[in-house]
Amino acid sequence: MGQHGPRMVFPIDLKKKPWEQKLPLHNRWHPDIPPVAEVTVGEVFRVEMMDCSGGRITKEYSAEDIKHADLSIVHYLSGPIRVLDADGAPAKPGDLLVVEICNLGPLPGDEWGFTATFDRENGGGFLTDHFPCATKAIWYFEGIYAYSPHIPGVRFPGLTHPGVIGTAPSMELLNIWNERERKLEETGLQTLKLCEVLHSRPLAGLPTPKGCLLGKIQEGTTDWEKIANEAARTIPGRENGGNCDIKNLSRGAKIYLPVFVDGANLSTGDMHFSQGDGEVAFCGAIEMSGFLELKCEIIRGGMKEYLTPMGPTPLHVNPIFEIGPVEPRFSEWLVFEGISVDESGRQHYLDASVAYKRAVLNAIDYLSKFGYSKEQMYLLLSCCPCEGRISGIVDSPNACATLAIPTAIFDQDVRPKTNKVPVGPRLVRNPDVLKCTYDGNLPTTKNPCTTI
Repeated sequence: MGQHGPRMVFPIDLKKKPWEQKLPLHNRWHPDIPPVAEVTVGEVFRVEMMDCSGGRITKEYSAEDIKHADLSIVHYLSGPIRVLDADGAPAKPGDLLVVEICNLGPLPGDEWGFTATFDRENGGGFLTDHFPCATKAIWYFEGIYAYSPHIPGVRFPGLTHPGVIGTAPSMELLNIWNERERKLEETGLQTLKLCEVLHSRPLAGLPTPKGCLLGKIQEGTTDWEKIANEAARTIPGRENGGNCDIKNLSRGAKIYLPVFVDGANLSTGDMHFSQGDGEVAFCGAIEMSGFLELKCEIIRGGMKEYLTPMGPTPLHVNPIFEIGPVEPRFSEWLVFEGISVDESGRQHYLDASVAYKRAVLNAIDYLSKFGYSKEQMYLLLSCCPCEGRISGIVDSPNACATLAIPTAIFDQDVRPKTNKVPVGPRLVRNPDVLKCTYDGNLPTTKNPCTTI
C-alpha cells in the first residue's frame, strides 16, 4: 500500500539542544549550507521546528532569560530542504517554488508559548523608549485558543503561522544583502540607534560568527569560518522571504517563493501560535515549537514570468502569497488611529512608522484604563490577532496608520460609553507580566499628558 498522510522529513526532539538534533538546524542564510532532506513536488511532508530561541526561553515565571537572551542565535531553522520535480530534477534559479501550508500547530505535549520584550540595551522593541525593561508573558493553549495568567481576562483564537519561511540566496544575492546592509550601518542615520524618535535597534544585523549554526558544516573547519563570516542573519525579511512575520500564512495559504539556487533549499522556523500585525514587542508573537505539513510545486521560469524586479538586478524580487480559507471570525473591532506626529509634537513627513507608533501608543493608553498595566497591553497588542493598516500615505504631511483590535477577546466591554470608564475591584488585574529592572541609563520617553 502507498503511504497515507504526511512524510516526516524533519523531526525535532525537544529534550535535545538545537545542535544535538538528528538533522542539524541552522540560523543563517547562505547558499553553501547543504540540504539535509529532499522532497518531491506533490507529496505532503512534515517539518518540525524548535521555538525561535532553541529552547532557551523557558516556562519559568521569570523574565531573566529574556533580559540576558543572546540575540546572535535567534531563529533556529529546520532545513534546508531540496525540492525535486516528478522527474527527479531540482528546482532551478529563476523558478518559483509554490509552498502550500496543508496543516500546522504546536508540537504535541508542548502546548505553550511566550511573548516578550527584550531589554532596551539588548534588542529592545518598537516601543523600547517607552518600555525599556525585559518582560515576558506565558501563554497556554486550549485547542485553538490561548490564555495567559499574566494577562488575565483575555482569551482568543490563534492564527498560527511560521514567522520564517524562505529559500536560500545565491552568492550574488547574498553579496547584495551584505553590501547594502553594511552601507546602512556605516552611513545610516545614527540618531535612529536607541535615541531620537523610533528608538530603533542597531541599523542592521551584519554577519558574525558569534552564535552561528550552519547545519551539516562543522564548526572549526575552514568552510565553517568562511561561511560564518559571510552568512546573513535571519532577523529581517528579504527577497527570499525569510522572517516576514506575516500572520496570514496559516492553514491553506500558498507562498510563491523565488528560487536562487539548485533545489531551492527551503527552510522554515520561528513558529507563532498568534501574532498581531507588526509584532511590535519584537519577541512579540506567541513564540512556540511547532510543525508544518507542506506540499510544493515548481513553476519553471516563474520568477521572470510573474515577479517584476524592483531594483537594479533580476534578483530584486519579493514573494507573493495567497491567504488560506481558515481564519478566526471577528465582527466587532475597536480601531485606533495614529498620525505622523511624535510624542514631542514634532511633525514628520508621511512617516508611516511614526504614525503606527502613535496608533499603538494610543491603543495601549486607552486599554490600560480598564484595569491593565501598559506592559500587559503592549505584549497583548503584539500577539493578539489585531489588524494594522497604512490607511493614508499620500495626504501631506501626515501619514495615517490604524490598529484594529477585536473586542471579543476581552471579558469586559472596552468600548467608550456615555458614562465614565468603569472602576472597582472587578476591574483590578493584580497579576502583571513578568519583568526585570532596566539597569541602563538611556533616556525614557514619557507621555507628557498621561497621569498614569
